[in-house]
Amino acid sequence: MSSVKKRKIETEANATPDVVKKHRKEKDGKKRKSTESAGSKNSTKPIPKASSEPEPEPVKPTEQSTEEIIEVEDTAEDVGPKSFKDLGIIESLCEACEKLGYKTPTPIQRESIPPALEGRDLIGLAETGSGKTAAFALPILHALLQNPQPLFGLVLAPTRELAYQISQAFEALGSLINVRCAVIVGGMDMVPQAIALGKKPHIVVATPGRLLDHLENTKGFHLRNLKYLVMDEADRLIDFDFGPIIDKILKVLPRERGTFLFSATMSSQVENLQRASLKNPLRVSISANKYQTVSTLLQSYLFIPQVHKDTYLVYLLNEFAGQSAIVFTRTVNETQRLAILLRALGFGAIPLHGQLNQSARLGALNKFRAGTREILVATDVAARGLDIPSVDVVLNFDLPNDSKTYIHRVGRTARAGKSGHAITLVSQYDLEIWLRIETALGKKLGEYDTVKDEVMVFKSRVEEAQRHARNEMKVLHDDRGNKGSVLKGRRPKGGASQKRDRSEMDRGEEG
Repeated sequence: MSSVKKRKIETEANATPDVVKKHRKEKDGKKRKSTESAGSKNSTKPIPKASSEPEPEPVKPTEQSTEEIIEVEDTAEDVGPKSFKDLGIIESLCEACEKLGYKTPTPIQRESIPPALEGRDLIGLAETGSGKTAAFALPILHALLQNPQPLFGLVLAPTRELAYQISQAFEALGSLINVRCAVIVGGMDMVPQAIALGKKPHIVVATPGRLLDHLENTKGFHLRNLKYLVMDEADRLIDFDFGPIIDKILKVLPRERGTFLFSATMSSQVENLQRASLKNPLRVSISANKYQTVSTLLQSYLFIPQVHKDTYLVYLLNEFAGQSAIVFTRTVNETQRLAILLRALGFGAIPLHGQLNQSARLGALNKFRAGTREILVATDVAARGLDIPSVDVVLNFDLPNDSKTYIHRVGRTARAGKSGHAITLVSQYDLEIWLRIETALGKKLGEYDTVKDEVMVFKSRVEEAQRHARNEMKVLHDDRGNKGSVLKGRRPKGGASQKRDRSEMDRGEEG
């Protein structure tokens, strides 16, 4: 793969005198720490326990001065570094990459890792499934070997599931150097988390809300000696209204730190977060199109009457029998109903949504990953960041409200060079949203071929399963609010509508 780089930075060779003076002034005002000697880079010893360092006073981060942008487009030709060793990664980490099956660096890794090793702040923009986690984990682990200390790195993630996944990636990549990680998320007891923090892990992976709880309430816990901060899926951190919490966290972090901001998309709110937390960042953008999908993904749609959606879904799952599939819905209620309906028809379906408790959510993911359940019915909780490598098919039962969410949904399949299918059920009420999605993609998608008579063969059995699902859902709603109930919250009084906004439905993952 070749890289087409476009640098948008003023240089003294082509800038006006005023710009040169300003650039020199900003450059002179910056002080950077000297890098470690070349000999220390080759160390492969396990990380020793470090003595506690003096605690500097927390200072407020400053704004960035200039920004350098690299945009990379993938082509058929393969040039540039062909291994992680070529990027400057230490030998023991290269061995870990090899064991995990990371043969060659992806474009985001190839462009992000060298400047990160040099101490640059980074903004990484790349499509989902592009290897963003290793792009920030490897430089942090590399630096940790050179300067071992507890509470070395902090990763902020928008969902609990993504936090656990990032922690697993750090532990896998750092398996040969004894890296210790702690996961700090909501929905779990704070006492074991406080004990884990008291053991001084090297890496803390957290949702913002629960991390702030510990910073304010856990005695002796602070991050004043932190060396690296990562904000993963930054646009979703903003979508979940974590902004004010992140501002509070930033105020207690040291100024002298490396900061990496990774996301699949860039919005004005993410730009504001960038200005508040990064210094002189390098922006690496791996995509020619804001709404680009990978070439190995086969996308299509089915235009059907709303009343027959369940029947068509069952037909499609029968067509892809034996393959793993994620079915995306818009609400918790629909997720739970479909899971019951599909199980009544003999499919191995399991629900994943924001109203499940944390152990149930992790259990659902683990069963799906292990292959004991072949169908995951999910709200958009599962649409971002989760690396489930064996997904063959994504079915959009309900259309998302925006094109960005569609991209992240279909990005659950066709990952790491594998092929995959994404099929969207479009009813007469979804036409406007679907046309907007096609416009954002920049192409018209083909219709999935079906024969109506073959589909309607399933109708009678589906109707029977629908009746069963309605009865089961009534029991779940009646049980709502009781201890151990599947659905959280109180049951609406007087037959009030149980419809809720999608953002409210999926708010259960925040810290």
